[in-house]
Amino acid sequence: MASWGEFSKRLVFGRPLRSQMLGDTLLPKTLALPVFSSDALSSVAYATQEILLVLSIGGLSFLYLAPWVAVAVAVLMVTVVFSYRRTVHAYPSGGGDYEVASVNFGKRAGMLVAAALMVDYVVTVAVSVSAGVDAITSAASDSSGVSWLAPYSVRIALGMLLIITVLNLRGVRESGTAFAVPTYAFIVTVLALVGIGTFRLLGGDLPAATTARDGYGHSTSYVGLALIWLAVRAFASGCTALTGVEAIANGVPAVRKPKSKNAAQTLLMMGVMSLVMFGGITMLALKTHVHYVEDDKGHPKGGTVMSQIGEAVFGGKHNLAYLMLQITTALILSLAANTAFNGFPVLASVLAQDRLLPRQLHTRGDRLVFSNGIIMLALFAGLLIWGFNAHTSELINLYIIGVFIAFTASQFGMVRHWTRHLKEDPDQTPAQIRVMKTSRAIQFFGGSLTGVILVLELFTKFVAGAWISVSGIAVF
Repeated sequence: MASWGEFSKRLVFGRPLRSQMLGDTLLPKTLALPVFSSDALSSVAYATQEILLVLSIGGLSFLYLAPWVAVAVAVLMVTVVFSYRRTVHAYPSGGGDYEVASVNFGKRAGMLVAAALMVDYVVTVAVSVSAGVDAITSAASDSSGVSWLAPYSVRIALGMLLIITVLNLRGVRESGTAFAVPTYAFIVTVLALVGIGTFRLLGGDLPAATTARDGYGHSTSYVGLALIWLAVRAFASGCTALTGVEAIANGVPAVRKPKSKNAAQTLLMMGVMSLVMFGGITMLALKTHVHYVEDDKGHPKGGTVMSQIGEAVFGGKHNLAYLMLQITTALILSLAANTAFNGFPVLASVLAQDRLLPRQLHTRGDRLVFSNGIIMLALFAGLLIWGFNAHTSELINLYIIGVFIAFTASQFGMVRHWTRHLKEDPDQTPAQIRVMKTSRAIQFFGGSLTGVILVLELFTKFVAGAWISVSGIAVF
């Protein structure tokens, strides 16, 4: 007869699965999209917000820079998505950026990329969950912009983290099924927001956001180098829209056959939807004159950018459409952590197999998931949430350093990959040669672009908190 402890374990995590059932846990594209793309899709909820927050330092008159910053972010996103579509075909084993760097630049380069990605996965969980809490507290704010839920932000965030951890310990397919509904609901709701908002804008019936009517903001004189510095900082913050793009390359083994083809198609779907939503949200934020400000404890005053746009487009907080927007935004921001919960354990398993991490991280649990890696990620992310009081803007200063290290190393690694194949494969057809040369050109451009942005990220965010990520990478 099973013990009480054994019964409780089965109740929470489910029955053990046979190893022969591993193939049954592989994800079709419809589930791979929410499992591996929720981070990239959800980042549109705060990427525009971070751009506006930085530009507002110089005063509301500098918001005219926002469209140009958004266009630059969009160009970068297109480049990176097309680059990774080629990577998943060339390296389908799931090592992703780590494997590309190791094969083309050596083991030490691979270790640097792996450490950068693992730190970024931890920060991704902390940022996503904290941003989800901001969406919840914004919906509960009163007319003065103060939310009665704000003092409980840390406890709500840790509770969400616990739920996500348990779902992932139950297995990747079950977590994918659980997360698919909120992810697709978020996509539909945001597209409806953009569509209705655009229709009302063309009809001259789109009101200003609450903060615009209340007149938040101040003006400062920025000219010359100071103006360039402000624009660069805004661009660096807006690049949070790219986080999670690499997760599909790291999670190819979890996708159904043909793995590379399905992973590449999932990447394309994610890229198109992210671009449409990011562009639409930025356009509506500028047309409704959203001003994003925070109170002295770092909580949104007057609501997040998404909340303010929803209030303006849907006609206030007390209607079903607005509540649907906030609920789906909170859910996908919280569940965006699932991207890291799928990427971190797989990468840790690859590193353990290469004897760079403890072998226990390569062992699958009863539910055929890498349980030890999931628990390790949850503990580190929980410490960050607690240490930073679930303050999203402060946590974002730790963000995307790791992912841009991985972007840059991976894309230059792919340049070396294509160059080697062009030299070593004499029997290639002219069509194959053209494909390789095109891929090399795209990835050289992408690597150069992400390399410059990595320098900008370090330069603009090091003192503000990026030094913590750099230290974490060194420790790993």
